[in-house]
Amino acid sequence: MTLAPSMEAAIAPATRVPGQRTASGRRRAATRAAQDTAQATTQDTTESTAEDTRAAGSSEQSDDGEDSATEGRTRPELTAEDLDAQSPAADLVRVYLNGIGKTALLTAAQEVDLAKRIEAGVFAKHVLDTAAAEGTQLDVDYARDLRAVVRDGERARNHLLEANLRLVVSLAKRYTGRGMPLLDLIQEGNLGLIRAVEKFDYAKGFKFSTYATWWIRQAITRGMADQARTIRLPVHLVEQVNKLARIKRDLHQKLGREATHEELAAESGIAEEKIADLLDHARDPVSLDMPVGSDEEAPLGDFIEDDQAADAENTVISHLLHDDLRRVLGTLEEREQLVIRMRYGLDDGQPRTLDQIGRRFGLSRERVRQIEREVMAKLRVGERADRLRAYAS
Repeated sequence: MTLAPSMEAAIAPATRVPGQRTASGRRRAATRAAQDTAQATTQDTTESTAEDTRAAGSSEQSDDGEDSATEGRTRPELTAEDLDAQSPAADLVRVYLNGIGKTALLTAAQEVDLAKRIEAGVFAKHVLDTAAAEGTQLDVDYARDLRAVVRDGERARNHLLEANLRLVVSLAKRYTGRGMPLLDLIQEGNLGLIRAVEKFDYAKGFKFSTYATWWIRQAITRGMADQARTIRLPVHLVEQVNKLARIKRDLHQKLGREATHEELAAESGIAEEKIADLLDHARDPVSLDMPVGSDEEAPLGDFIEDDQAADAENTVISHLLHDDLRRVLGTLEEREQLVIRMRYGLDDGQPRTLDQIGRRFGLSRERVRQIEREVMAKLRVGERADRLRAYAS
């Protein structure tokens, strides 16, 4: 918060003078002074932050068009049955709803009054903290009055939070069934509500519920991005996946069929080669141990073919070929064996060039080629050929 120039005087040591006000009068004066100074500071700020503008604007233009909680007193009461009476967490939800339902909803005027008290408390705390940091000794009564303003601001903050907890629940309901329990969604939304209270500027004329809706939704969606998936995706990637899912759903309704990757790319502005990756990211992983079937006793993994598994017959043939090849090469001279092994990568699967083999034995490329031809000619005749010919088919 940017403080008004009058703060210098506010934190200066106060002196007692004859005819000074009573304690209650001083407390009221301190409250009014803090409120007036904080309000003047707000009005002196000519440019709002990008977050404030985006929060208020996006909430007013949201798809749902909801404007809950202040003027019309039309926000519906929520019950556990509305959420999921069969859920194991229904009792916890019911207890929570009963608790938050005890705080009455606020009118616009009440919201402004609470916001002013919160702002006054923030300013009074700043005065106390600044005086403490600078070693300035405040008048005892003045410091006591400032601390009273701070406590009043904290009470106002809690009141504003408690009166809007039902707004969080109504928004959190829309995100159920996406990988997070309702109570976790509410918890994330409450963090967004706290942030909205901290950022709310009553002087701009927005209703608090309109402003807070954006912060609550943002907190819920970011919480889902971090926690709802077994494999966490970066927030920016989750936003792209969700955008593509909406476009895919809209095109399916419009075309009456699944949209192609080319159509999705044209509609979303995302490169076509990236569409397949995003669609893969949108899929939720499934456990191989998940029970399936009518009796639900067999795990899913029992029904999935492992195309990487080695075929038993081919494995046996491979071992026999390896043994016969070793015996056949054993009938050659040592240098001939090494040339063939290196040339065809029989030992490590890495075939060597004629140059590499030549450097190994101190031979020319042509000499290595001659040795290779001579060895291959030997292997094509006689008993050696008979032993290996069966594997050629």
